[in-house]
Amino acid sequence: MKYNRILLKLSGEALMGEKQYGIDPVRLAEYAAEIKQIHDKGVQIAIVIGGGNIFRGVSGAANGMDRVQGDYMGMLATVINGMALQGALEDAGMQTRLQTALEIKAIAEPYIKRRAVRHLEKGRIVIFGAGTGNPYFTTDTAAVLRGVEVDADVILKGTRVDGIYTADPEKDPSATKYDTLTFNEVLAKGLNVMDTTAFTLSQENELPIIVFDMNKPGNLQKVCIGELVGTTVNV
Repeated sequence: MKYNRILLKLSGEALMGEKQYGIDPVRLAEYAAEIKQIHDKGVQIAIVIGGGNIFRGVSGAANGMDRVQGDYMGMLATVINGMALQGALEDAGMQTRLQTALEIKAIAEPYIKRRAVRHLEKGRIVIFGAGTGNPYFTTDTAAVLRGVEVDADVILKGTRVDGIYTADPEKDPSATKYDTLTFNEVLAKGLNVMDTTAFTLSQENELPIIVFDMNKPGNLQKVCIGELVGTTVNV
């Protein structure tokens, strides 16, 4: 395997599968199977998942809700998704730990960097919930922050498209895909990879990002062995 320790970033919307909202058990089982492939080969796996399938703080604010209140609601949505993914992973035979930036003792450990690293070293999959624990920060930022803190080799951003394009490929059929980019090229071209805070944090810590299609079976394993199945952003 090319990578020993990864931070896998999944969107909450991805868990909807074919549904219009909420969580699709079929999609959860599919993701668990993909993750098991690399777990069985010894890759240490940390995961951050969004909450957009349940609630988005930004959307709440756009409809008149207090932004801070909305963001905390969004953090709780990521915990729900983390619990669902945890259950699917354990059903597939893997050991997991759910750590949250907001203290919820009944269902999760509080986030402690040293404890998280120890879990990873023991082969447990660690799911980080509740974002950074602070409003105004996205789960993209939480993913990069946790990736830096636990010394991940790479951020793997699983999406429904197979990389970064010159334009949105779902809207523009003429859009072309980039195989590799530098951080500076992404900024110069104005490409949308992650929010600015997350992207800058990744750039400053020289933590590469790979954007790939998580919904295509086998892609996660291909990325981990170094096959080019997405777009790599590096220094």
